[in-house]
Amino acid sequence: FSLAAEPVRIVAFGDSLTIGLGLLEQEAYPALLQRKMDEAGYQFEVVNAGVSGDTSAGAVRRLDWALEGDVKVLIVAFGGNDGLRGLPVAQMKEKLSQIIDKARERDIVVILAGMEAPPNFGQEYATQFRQAFREVALAKRVLFIPFLLNNVAGKPELNQADGIHPNQQGTQIVADTVWSVLQPLLDQMSGAS
Repeated sequence: FSLAAEPVRIVAFGDSLTIGLGLLEQEAYPALLQRKMDEAGYQFEVVNAGVSGDTSAGAVRRLDWALEGDVKVLIVAFGGNDGLRGLPVAQMKEKLSQIIDKARERDIVVILAGMEAPPNFGQEYATQFRQAFREVALAKRVLFIPFLLNNVAGKPELNQADGIHPNQQGTQIVADTVWSVLQPLLDQMSGAS
């Protein structure tokens, strides 16, 4: 029996954008969040639960694994692979809702990060896709980042050669975007303890 409590966890649950495809582990945005937290004096452990190529349906299947330990915050960042494959938007909404509901059952605060669909399935799909995240965020009343890759997507100098995955500079912007939503939440949680 030790008095050292298990670290309180913030889980970044996502796909290749979370795992940091093409980057070193310490360059991925969850590692950058950890650094911001340590510098600001917050006592939380960020867990990178990203899996490249994962869809919202795949995410549901590994959710229990992602929620192991004393998880207080879940950053849900899926959709990129749903969009690349042109999967049904209604299915994605349902899966994201399931993830949020399950996290809620354990009193975990959810931050939902939105994603944009690639243009190759047409404007209507892209619009429905974008709306899906807003609709889920509103219906479930979760904290919301409208677009994880805000100010990064479509800028060659901030992305790797594939044009999809952020490079080191781009990832720092992603981390700042997430931090702007996460930090006020951490302040609330730290004040509440």
